[in-house]
Amino acid sequence: MRAVLTWRDKVEQCIYDLAFKPDGTQLILAAGNRLLVYDTSDGTLLQPLKGHKDTVYCVAYAKDGKRFASGSADKSVIIWTSKLEGILKYTHNDSIQCVSYNPVTHQLASCSSSDFGLWSPEQKSVTKYKSSSKITCCSWTNDGQYLALGMFNGVISIRNKNGEEKVKIERPGGSLSPIWSICWNPSREDHNDILAVADWGQKLSFYQLSGKQIMRERSLNFDPCCVSYFTKGEYILLGGSDKQVSLFTKDGVRLGTVGEQNSWVWTCRVKPDSNYVVVGCQDGTISFYQLIFSTVHGLYKDRYAYRDSMTDVIVQHLITEQKVRIKCKELVKKIAIYKNRLAIQLPEKILIYELYSSDSSDMHYRVKEKMVKKFECNLLVVCSNHIILCQEKRLQCLSFSGVKEREWQMESLIRYIKVIGGPPGREGLLVGLKNGQILKIFVDNLFAIVLLKQATAVRCLDMSASRNKLAVVDENDTCLVYDVHTKELLFQESNANSVAWNTQCEDMLCFSGGGYLNIKASTFPVHQQKLQGFVVGFNGSKIFCLHVFSMSAVEVPQSAPMYQYLDRKMFKEAYQIACLGVTDTDWRELAMEALEGLEFETAKKAFTRVQDLRYLELISSIEERKKRGETNNDLFLADVFSYQGKFHEAAKLYKKSGHENLALDMYTDLRMFEYAKDFLGSGDPKETKMLITKQADWARNINEPKAAVEMYISAGEHVKAIELSGDHGWVDMLIDIARKLDKAEREPLLLCAHYFKKLDNPGYAAETYLKMGDLKSLVQLHVETQCWDEAFALGEKHPEFKDDIYVPYAQWLAENDRFEEAQKAFHKAGRQGEAVRVLEQLTHNAVVESRFSDAAYYYWMLSMQCLEIARDPAQQDLMVGKFHHFQHLAELYHGYHAIQRYTEEPFSFHLPETLFNISRFLLHSLTKDTPLGISKVNTLFTLAKQSRALGAYKLARHAYDKLQGLKIPARFQKSIELGSLTIRSKPFHDSEELVPLCYRCSTNNPLLNNLGTVCINCRQPFVFSASSYEVLHLVEFYLEEGITDEEAVSLIDLEAPRHKRENKWQEVTSSNAQTLRLEETQDSMGDDDPFTAKLSFEQGGSEFVPIVVSRSVLRSMSRRDVLIKRWPPPLRWQYFRSLLPDAPITMCPSCFQMFHSEDYELLVLQHTCCPYCRRRIDDSGP
Repeated sequence: MRAVLTWRDKVEQCIYDLAFKPDGTQLILAAGNRLLVYDTSDGTLLQPLKGHKDTVYCVAYAKDGKRFASGSADKSVIIWTSKLEGILKYTHNDSIQCVSYNPVTHQLASCSSSDFGLWSPEQKSVTKYKSSSKITCCSWTNDGQYLALGMFNGVISIRNKNGEEKVKIERPGGSLSPIWSICWNPSREDHNDILAVADWGQKLSFYQLSGKQIMRERSLNFDPCCVSYFTKGEYILLGGSDKQVSLFTKDGVRLGTVGEQNSWVWTCRVKPDSNYVVVGCQDGTISFYQLIFSTVHGLYKDRYAYRDSMTDVIVQHLITEQKVRIKCKELVKKIAIYKNRLAIQLPEKILIYELYSSDSSDMHYRVKEKMVKKFECNLLVVCSNHIILCQEKRLQCLSFSGVKEREWQMESLIRYIKVIGGPPGREGLLVGLKNGQILKIFVDNLFAIVLLKQATAVRCLDMSASRNKLAVVDENDTCLVYDVHTKELLFQESNANSVAWNTQCEDMLCFSGGGYLNIKASTFPVHQQKLQGFVVGFNGSKIFCLHVFSMSAVEVPQSAPMYQYLDRKMFKEAYQIACLGVTDTDWRELAMEALEGLEFETAKKAFTRVQDLRYLELISSIEERKKRGETNNDLFLADVFSYQGKFHEAAKLYKKSGHENLALDMYTDLRMFEYAKDFLGSGDPKETKMLITKQADWARNINEPKAAVEMYISAGEHVKAIELSGDHGWVDMLIDIARKLDKAEREPLLLCAHYFKKLDNPGYAAETYLKMGDLKSLVQLHVETQCWDEAFALGEKHPEFKDDIYVPYAQWLAENDRFEEAQKAFHKAGRQGEAVRVLEQLTHNAVVESRFSDAAYYYWMLSMQCLEIARDPAQQDLMVGKFHHFQHLAELYHGYHAIQRYTEEPFSFHLPETLFNISRFLLHSLTKDTPLGISKVNTLFTLAKQSRALGAYKLARHAYDKLQGLKIPARFQKSIELGSLTIRSKPFHDSEELVPLCYRCSTNNPLLNNLGTVCINCRQPFVFSASSYEVLHLVEFYLEEGITDEEAVSLIDLEAPRHKRENKWQEVTSSNAQTLRLEETQDSMGDDDPFTAKLSFEQGGSEFVPIVVSRSVLRSMSRRDVLIKRWPPPLRWQYFRSLLPDAPITMCPSCFQMFHSEDYELLVLQHTCCPYCRRRIDDSGP
């Protein structure tokens, strides 16, 4: 550290205090009764400020730079603005000793001999506090919370912002050691506030805010007048009666003198954020110094040791960036480092440190030796067992114990010295002198070896790794490189301030200068890049650079020198350079160049470095081929070019070496089909087709399917084109292909149709099948796509496909819960078994779900199915029996539907007479087994209620009696019990109006008929209305043997005229009366209708005798009186004669059920169909 005087001035009065403006541009001095304002840059007096009437003792600037304050012996404090205008003045009772601004709130503390005051711009008055002793100095903490007051009686009082005393520190000397100056450390890095105290007991001590003394107390040997910190708190300035300013560390270690003066130093301050110091003296001298802290450091390979905070040594590992700090607690003067040794020179001794271990990354040092002796030297060098001291022309070699072993006297001043290695105790030193001489000295040898002598002074030296070359930087900034053995100057470069050989490469050095880093390999041109500082080491690809005070390791790729070697095809040397450190791209370039130069060994190493297995496999295969005896370098180079992507060059070399097929394979493998075609020229068309197919395969693989399809088509590979188009859903392309194909090409056409179906385009699939004439596939297509209309139309034209259409149609209907249509479709397809099964299931479901109307309809349909199956003679008897059974069940369920609705629903839809007739019909029909779902309880309950309502009390009583023997649901229980009781109050007979009449024998039948639904007299079966279940006035008759149904119908249609009965009325008038008398002849009394005559024929016995009519009887019948049930074969037609022609009866032409015409018309209007068989009224025929 040295101090350089920047400017000096002198005034007549003593300078008691001074203060810098926070930005450092101005300096305020307290001189006599004036304030002097100086420009800090050149020491110009800007302006004297007058305002005080007596000596100004103190001055302080606010941290924000807006105002400053001065205190005087005239007991007043003046506040000044930064524009040097006084704005406020206030007074104390005694002279003002010191002033200080709070760094945060800008509150001003002013202290006098007897009190101190606190003033802030917001306050109108100054708050004053009494003091027990004269206050000599004051200082605020960094956070502005506390104010320390130093007193003449040796006491330090620490107050808060309100003036209350928080801590009191009493120095041991008491009033014999007045506190003359105090200052808080401004560092924000320390967590504790530290107060530096200088007293006239000639001591420098340090305290924490709590009042606890810390660190060692330092003796000064003079009376201190002022103490102040640097801006960041790293150093302390102290001036006083010794007429000089001393620099201390923040721990109180004296570092040196800033400037010696002729009188006491009353004040000294550091310019904010700088290394400039100003000193004010008793004799009025103002001195402005610049402190220059020189770099003290040492370097060996990747370890760099340097001085920090003047008393510490930091050792930095430049590769790993690890750092270790060694605290010496004294001024560090010199540092030397070598291998595992570190030497530190302190003012009174030299410390030798060694590493704990031999690990190259170990950073733990311990003291090996202490040489307690004061040494004077310019340069210090450490070896394994020795210390080398350099003092001007003299070199001394000392052992670690301090014994001088050797001494060398040089001809000229020693400018540079460096350890260049060697065995322990026999290391070599490289020494450069001012006269240009360069020597090599061995530690154990008294004789220096002159390597060479040049004309200019040496500034920097370095020797190559093999000791064959020497690089010198002279005082003219020229780098000169010599051959050590021949002394020949190999080359020289200008603009150099330092030089270093690469420790890992003999032929490479770097030098710095002019803001550039220069790297030179062999005799190649210099490669430059920008770099500030001095090069001090070069290890592999790392260059160690010292810039100002910091050392850094700069990673410099060795690309430029490597390429310089490559340009000259020096592959092995280029590889050595690359090993020092180049980028992956450079490694790859080296590998490629070596490969092209067929230098396979170097190429293999380089490709291994970048982990390129592809090229390593290529090299391996070439080496194998060479072992097998192949020597064609053109072929090897062609393989290399093809791997590198230089395909045309590769193709030329393949052709040159007679391997055109390899060129063609390369182009096709690389999908360079156009180049392949060009290479082929107008060659074999088969080869060209093969090329196009390969090109299409490639286009397919790289997701260019459209191009692939077009190529397949042009190559005639239709199946592949269709598959690709189909897989991508390109219907348009498929259509084009299908339409261009010949109908004989079945396989591609079938594939087209398959994809059309898959892509939901059945229309195009149908077109394709038609083109092929494949009708069966077309039918399957229509069935699969459920285009039933097209399928039916095709079935009409080609009946052989009927089964293929209707069976799937029926199954589809069944799957979609359209069972009735499904049944019809099965029926239409001739699948009677399936049709019957579907109907049976439907019927069962309807019964289970109490849909008895539907059950009746399905049973009727079942019966008609059975009738159709009965046409087969083999099944005739069985199916006719089933037909009659199902017809019977249909009638039962049709009737029971009304009963179920009556008992289950709240309102009845039928007349009481209808319900009465239905329940009687059901009871008469249920003589044996009761079908599933039909409830006898419901039937008897309905009959009982309706019988009672209509006056058939006997029948009602019978029904209630029957109910007593059955299990009655709870909901009917009460009603039936009540009915059973109340019916007993009614007469024991039935209303005669309800008694049914047999229209054949005119016999009144009982309401409960044991024979069922036939007359008890003539056994003639009753014919019931299918709506009201009344007995219709119809009598069934049969034809004589030999009369066919067609003949019978034609005879009935003749309608032969019958004689009308003549009624002759005679009017007889007497005196008191008028009489009308009917006179009938014998002929007219006889019945002229042959059918009626047959009715009147008396029955005999219990057997039913049917009415059989002859041709003459048929001829006599009227067509409107006869109803014919025209059953299909094998059944015979049934004939019925209406005995009351004026009461019309309608028969459904489909199910042959009879209705009163009025009832039928009303039901058809309600349902738009027959209520029994559900035949639509607009359907033609049964």
